[in-house]
Amino acid sequence: MSKTKTELFDSEWAILQVVWEREPCAAPTVQEVLEKDKGWAYTTVKTLMDRMVKKGLLKTERIRNLYLYRAAISRTQAQRSEIFRTIKRAFDGALTPMMQFLIENEKLSDEDYRQLEQLLQNRRRGKRKSE
Repeated sequence: MSKTKTELFDSEWAILQVVWEREPCAAPTVQEVLEKDKGWAYTTVKTLMDRMVKKGLLKTERIRNLYLYRAAISRTQAQRSEIFRTIKRAFDGALTPMMQFLIENEKLSDEDYRQLEQLLQNRRRGKRKSE
């Protein structure tokens, strides 16, 4: 299991969601979107975004007096990091117990099971071809 050191706070997730959908975008744009759900002031959003630049989560581009932000990590990288962090904390880094927990404790539909089985079959076929 590969590990990524990108641990995101809920506030960073919220900001990245907006940036991924609208990049490149300015901090006022992000604040306007988040103000509805979070009630965050511009100064809060701008401070968080500047910290995210230092942390390597966002990149900036300056056009005259305007700073545009882009995500420095992909949605997939962020999701991977979160999944591995959860597996590490809740299941001592073991994937199989997590999958067993989800299958036994969640209400999966027949369609969910069918899709999971298909994913596993496709993965096995792909692995055989590359060996």
